[in-house]
Amino acid sequence: MSLELYGNLLSQPARAVAVFLSANKVPFETKLIDIMKGDNKKPEFLKLNPFHKIPVIDDNGFVVRESVAILRYLCHEKNVPDHWYPKDSKEQARVDEYLEWHHLDTRFNCMNFFAVKYLAPMFTGKPPNSKEVSQAEEKMKTTLGLIENIWLKNKPYLINNAVTIADLLAVCEVEQLRMGDYDARTEYPNIAAWMERVRQDVNPHYDDANKLLNKVVAKRKA
Repeated sequence: MSLELYGNLLSQPARAVAVFLSANKVPFETKLIDIMKGDNKKPEFLKLNPFHKIPVIDDNGFVVRESVAILRYLCHEKNVPDHWYPKDSKEQARVDEYLEWHHLDTRFNCMNFFAVKYLAPMFTGKPPNSKEVSQAEEKMKTTLGLIENIWLKNKPYLINNAVTIADLLAVCEVEQLRMGDYDARTEYPNIAAWMERVRQDVNPHYDDANKLLNKVVAKRKA
């Protein structure tokens, strides 16, 4: 029985896990969870995750929720290169520094912008609230500025000189902004170079995982 990934490629953290599994040739089966149809609130899914969020993995009966925990688990349990989550305690601590920062900065502020600019109008049928969008954009750009000028200062990746699970989680959040009609590549050269570097490191899996996102973006521009 192969590992099962419950998720949806329009979910940033689910996309990060899918890319990681594919790039590292870890066999897995995708179990599509369509949040728009309420799949995440069905009894069978709530048995896996009572918090009704994705992604979730089921590794031969061992269920792990939350993307950071999933990626750490996979790095420990599967045969993947050490650079993803180094065994050396000091190098690992550097990755953990970002992971602890991620949820209340990159994820929180990028997700909030995406939510007020794209999700709220989609669910309500009303245009975006300009004041909320402006406030969310300001906080999102503050976070992008920190990534540009601190995390990516004088190095090719967030942590050091090789791609880690931190880069995958972060890049998926930054890509998601395009669904809110904002492309960080246009204003942040370090971020632009880093995103392309990560993309090349894990392609073709990066492009495959972003096909659905790219379709949504193209449709919004049409």
